[in-house]
Amino acid sequence: MLTNRLIACFDIISGWVTKAVRFQDNIDVAPAEELAVVMYNAGIDELIFYDVTASAEKRGIDMETVKKVARRVFIPFTVGGGIKNLNDMYEALTAGAEKISVDSMAVRNPEIISDGAKAFGSQCVVLSTQVKRTDKMPSGYEVYIDGARLATGMDAIEWIKRGQELGAGEICLNSIDNDGTLSGYGLELMKLAEATVSVPLIASGGAGAPEHLKTLFSETEVQAAIISSMLYSPRMEKNYTVRELKEYLTQNSICVRPPKNYT
Repeated sequence: MLTNRLIACFDIISGWVTKAVRFQDNIDVAPAEELAVVMYNAGIDELIFYDVTASAEKRGIDMETVKKVARRVFIPFTVGGGIKNLNDMYEALTAGAEKISVDSMAVRNPEIISDGAKAFGSQCVVLSTQVKRTDKMPSGYEVYIDGARLATGMDAIEWIKRGQELGAGEICLNSIDNDGTLSGYGLELMKLAEATVSVPLIASGGAGAPEHLKTLFSETEVQAAIISSMLYSPRMEKNYTVRELKEYLTQNSICVRPPKNYT
């Protein structure tokens, strides 16, 4: 039985973790380094770090914050935002990241996926895609870029299929419609994705209760889930610990890594 992974995703602005609803109205939560240590000690399986304004502002990733986080945590750590070329990938990896996430730049220059896979291995390249429901696309979902600000006219399912063919070793699908709503994951989207690609899938956008994780892992073949709002969003009536979530999933026959002996 595959072990499902729980991932904390940090949307970073000026070194701070923020939370938003559908990519708008960001609220500061905590300094990235500080919250990374809390999540690591709590037993989170992985961290993903997105410099969410880097692409829109046409600048590179906040490498100093990447270094600060990498020095303090010892779990798989993915970074993205403002990654433009192999040199940026190399710099992020040498700063302590284990995987690189490409999003807007991959749409503009798909060869960055294949170049990264050839240089560092497919396991190091994550294709992150922000998608929104629409009647204009055959699959019903369209790719957005630049922090979900710009529609591309690209079909989301066709895009992730191409991303896999180019060499992406993992795909993170974020539902803009569900993002920050606490109403559950976009299961229809994830089922379309799993029928199209064979690489591991990360579901993002909408988790607000332990039941949402149970439904995701029991009704789809998704291997990992981003659970940021459940852990530390100020909009939640109740934040959950990693231990609470893992114990709940284990009790419901969902295979996860055992929680640590501390919170």
